[in-house]
Amino acid sequence: MKKLACLALAATMVLGAIGAAHAATEVKMTGDARIYGNFFENRNFTGWNKSGTKTADTFEIWERFRLRSDFVANEAVKFRLGIKVEDTWGHGTFTAANPSTTSVQVDLAYLQFKWPGCDIEVTAGLQEVNLPQSGLFYNSPVWSDKMAALVISAPLIDNTLSALAGFGRLIDTTQSYDATTTQHADELDAYFLALPITLDGFKITPWGVFAVAGASADYSYKNTTDTVDSGKSFANSLLSASNYNGTSSWKNNQNNYFWVGGAFEVTALDPIRFYADVIYGSGANNDRKSSQRAGWMVDAGVEYTGFDVVTPQVFAFWSTGEDNSTRNGSERMPYLRSNWGPGNSFLFDDSQALGKGSNMYASPVGAMGIGASLKNISLIDKLTNQLTFVYMQGTNSAQALRTARITGATAATLYNRGYTYVSMGQDLTQNEYLMGLNLDTKYMIYENLAAVMETGWAHGSFQSSVWGRSLVRQSESNGNNSWKVAFGLTYKF
Repeated sequence: MKKLACLALAATMVLGAIGAAHAATEVKMTGDARIYGNFFENRNFTGWNKSGTKTADTFEIWERFRLRSDFVANEAVKFRLGIKVEDTWGHGTFTAANPSTTSVQVDLAYLQFKWPGCDIEVTAGLQEVNLPQSGLFYNSPVWSDKMAALVISAPLIDNTLSALAGFGRLIDTTQSYDATTTQHADELDAYFLALPITLDGFKITPWGVFAVAGASADYSYKNTTDTVDSGKSFANSLLSASNYNGTSSWKNNQNNYFWVGGAFEVTALDPIRFYADVIYGSGANNDRKSSQRAGWMVDAGVEYTGFDVVTPQVFAFWSTGEDNSTRNGSERMPYLRSNWGPGNSFLFDDSQALGKGSNMYASPVGAMGIGASLKNISLIDKLTNQLTFVYMQGTNSAQALRTARITGATAATLYNRGYTYVSMGQDLTQNEYLMGLNLDTKYMIYENLAAVMETGWAHGSFQSSVWGRSLVRQSESNGNNSWKVAFGLTYKF
């Protein structure tokens, strides 16, 4: 009864606040929900976690609910509050009868307004920030996630040129006060600029990012909350193997990182459309040679949109990999939070509708690959399918990944971080490959309610001299295969 009374009081307060807000503003609500079962056999090709110390469950049921509330003062001013509940059935919020914990999160919280008398728009707060990427490859391999940021967008030439500039604070480890009376650089800040140029039949978006990384910041934060084992941390994506320990072992108190790139889309030959991206990233260039990290990534693809029942696509990508030594730094492109992938591929963390536990989390950085996709297959009313195949091979030296794995395992033990710097099945040597096939289906039950099934299969080849006999033998006992079937419902309102 006491809990019911508290809930009733909380509901009354929320409704009262909304009612009061409604007197001065208009409140608009949108959101989505997804509930699905996920059967994933031989996760990480072994059925274990990445370090081979835990066994993965093969079946789980995920539920996510997101609510976005816009408090609109007028057409120029609004505030958006987004909340999210996401967990597996039987855990946290979804524990039977008496949840031991709750998993309600603030997902978005930002103020947005237009400067009086012009079309300059300012957005401040926790918001979605996606660096430019051509449409065939979903999102950016450098940054695609939520960020506490100040972003300004402005049209420069009507319907031709615009600008988007922003600043974000990604990490502030000790918040207001450092641990001692000595000042420590424990922040990771990023400044970014994009200049979309749209011409008849052609679009190019040059962009750049400049980041200042403090040596005392905690870079162990993961880029996903999927499981403790699935994603890469900032330490994996920014640091070199030689200075990997979950924070950093830089000589400098702060190090600079930068990325420059361009996203290209050509529709002049429509229905044939071309896509491409070129990115270069570099960091810690003024630190020790072993701490530096720099590299390239390029992708390109073409699709044909002239068919009513299917859109065929072909694509390829390439990125630099580690050379034979880790003492001269890293030759892989640094990145922040990646959400890249073509064709809803099962290999990559990209556009899956049923997101958690949805893919193999293979890294496109330090790899090259080719693939093809049949998108928007529509032979039956309200039913669409997508079929995608990708083959990829590593561009990393086996010797470098072997050294990096040993370094990462030592750091995880010393610092009790529980993660690895490179992982079998996600980071590939020049002698290793992955192939992945996925068939994804969506049936629209109603206009905003869909039944979704995602299936994926992956096969790989791995070197025991790099990853150790235990992991490789376990993968071989499964035929070096991994596969998943997920089925559920998605609802948008």
